[in-house]
Amino acid sequence: MVFPEDLKYTKDHEWVRVEGNIGTIGITDHAQGELGDVVFVDIPNDLTEVKKGESFGTIEAVKTVADIYAPVSGKVVEINSSINDHPEVVNKDPYGEGWLIKIEITNPEELNDLLSVEEYKQLIGQ
Repeated sequence: MVFPEDLKYTKDHEWVRVEGNIGTIGITDHAQGELGDVVFVDIPNDLTEVKKGESFGTIEAVKTVADIYAPVSGKVVEINSSINDHPEVVNKDPYGEGWLIKIEITNPEELNDLLSVEEYKQLIGQ
């Protein structure tokens, strides 16, 4: 299982990569493994804003459907539309091509509430 050091993690198994004031958000390798084969990702096309801790979409897998929660608040600047046609990329490359949305972070202080890679590993027993 992969755990990139440059990410912040949530207890709900989302990650955020911060570059300047832009946050790229996805689900962790652990989460995609627990879900199983991802068959559909539902993020509203008209999504303009996310709030920390609130659901902004769902991921449907063979086993279950799971909500996706925003790790931080922000204005949506891009939605990864390629996962609509190829949801399996969330399983194959959750930290790369399987990203979900990019946001302009509106409250950088919220990043302090997220988990480091070591804290996330402890959370999932790694």
